[in-house]
Amino acid sequence: MKIKGLIFDLDGVLVFTDKFHYQAWKTMADELGVYFDETINHRLRGVSRMDSLEIILERYEGPDLSLREKEKLAEKKNEIYRTLLESMTPDDVTKEVRDTLTKLREKGYKLAIGSSSKNAKFILEKVELKDAFDAISDGNNITKSKPDPEVFLKAAEYLGLPPKACMVVEDAEAGIEAAKKGGMYAAGIGEAAKSINADESLKIFSELVDIVDK
Repeated sequence: MKIKGLIFDLDGVLVFTDKFHYQAWKTMADELGVYFDETINHRLRGVSRMDSLEIILERYEGPDLSLREKEKLAEKKNEIYRTLLESMTPDDVTKEVRDTLTKLREKGYKLAIGSSSKNAKFILEKVELKDAFDAISDGNNITKSKPDPEVFLKAAEYLGLPPKACMVVEDAEAGIEAAKKGGMYAAGIGEAAKSINADESLKIFSELVDIVDK
C-alpha cells in the first residue's frame, strides 16, 4: 500500500531537546547521589519518564523508594525540564524541517507526531510547529512506551489511516522497533539511520520528500 501518512518522533527528529533532558535528569540524580553521565542519558532516548527513572535508579544505593516517591522524583525532573524548555523558540526548528513538512502537506500526505513525551504539545507550541500536524499522539494518551508500538498505532488511528499506510520517522532504535512491530514503514535518521531494522536511512531530513514518492 502506498504511504499516505507520516508519523514523526519529536525529540531528535524535529527538535533537539536532549541537552534539556540531560540537565534535568542530572540535577535530580545529583540530589540523590546517583552517578549519571551522557552514556546513561543516551539509554533514555525514546523511553517514558518513569522507565527512564528506573534506568537512573539502577545505581541508586539509598533506602527503598515507594511508587509515590518515584512519581514525585519524575514530577520534579519534569518541572526542571519544562523550565529549561521555556527558552525554546521557533529558531530551534531548522528551515529544512519546516520546508520539508510544508512540501509533504502540499503533496497531500497526512502528518502526525508520535512521541513518548508528555511535553510534546508544549514544545510544539514553543517552536510554533503545532499547526503543521493533523494529529498528535504523545505520552498523555499511551500506557506503554517504545519499543511498544502503541504511540504510533494511536497516531495512525487519529489520522484515520491503517498502519501499513504510514511511515514512521525516528532517531532511536526503540522507535524503529516500535514502528516495525506496528506494521509500519520505518525511516531512520541520526543514530537510527544505522539501524538494520530501518526500511530507509536518511542522511538529511529533506530526503523524505523523494522517499515517500517511491
